[in-house]
Formats: sequence, structure tokens, C-alpha cells
Amino acid sequence: RWGSGAVRGGRAVLAASAGSGGRGGAAEEAGAGGGRQSWRGESRGSPQQLAERYADLAASHSEALRQREEREWHNARLRQENARLRLENRRLRRENRCLFRQALLGPGPDKPPADPGEEAEALRAQLGRLQEKHRRALQHLRRCRAAGGPEASGAEEGELEELLLEEDEQP
Repeated sequence: RWGSGAVRGGRAVLAASAGSGGRGGAAEEAGAGGGRQSWRGESRGSPQQLAERYADLAASHSEALRQREEREWHNARLRQENARLRLENRRLRRENRCLFRQALLGPGPDKPPADPGEEAEALRAQLGRLQEKHRRALQHLRRCRAAGGPEASGAEEGELEELLLEEDEQP
């Protein structure tokens, strides 16, 4: 488009020199190239063609610069968005940790109990379960003491008697 010959492999090849068979090829090249042997540095075109070529190169360069600026602007926007999302992730992690702690610890001291009647009923049930465990443990100790087992010999005699008397006094 910009020269009179085709460019192949970095060298200009004229269509007329291919059919000369080696004779007169240099003369034809010299005539087309203005008397020079090398194609490098030659203009090979009219001033109008050179101006068009320069305008195309300038337009390509301007487009490349515009695309680079657009990429830089887009990358800056993405960096800002990433920073915002990192902050949001930190906030959500803190919130999750706080909610998890609350779930593990239960309601804090600043929250009033749900219902005093329900709480009293739950405590009575827990007391009943603990009394039943205590009663079974004392029965086990009595059996061991009667059989002369190692559990009774390890316990202090005064403590065991005290526990047994307490159990007998309770209804």
C-alpha cells in the first residue's frame, strides 16, 4: 500500500526483477530505487503516500495511548473497589465473630431474664436431677462399704458418714 514493491522477510522485492532471470535485475533495481543498492532508508513513495503513512502511524499511536489511559483508569477503579470490599469483609468478619460469641455465651447481664416462673421451673428440674445423682452416688458408696471395696477405703470415714447422715435426714 505504501511502496511500489512487496516486502518479504524484511527485504523489498520488485515484481519486475523476479522475471529478469538475473540479467538486468540490478539495473531495474537501480532505476526503481534511484540508483541505490539497498532499500533501507529509501522513501519508496510519493510525498502524498508518505503523508498518509505518517497520519496512519500517528492515529495508531494516539489510539494506543487512549487504550493505555483507559486501562489505567479502569485499573485504578478496580483498586478502589478492592479496597472498599476489603473493608467490608473486615467489618463482616468482626460482626460474625461478635454474633458467634453472643451465641456461645448466651444473653448478657444487661438482658433481663425471660420469665421468673420459667427460670424457677428450670432450676427446680436441675435441682431434682442433681439430687437424684447424689442419691445414686451415696447408694453406690454404701454398697462398696458393705462389700469392703477400694472406693470406701480411699474416702475418709468421717466424710462418708456425714454424707450418709445428710441423705437420711432429707425427705
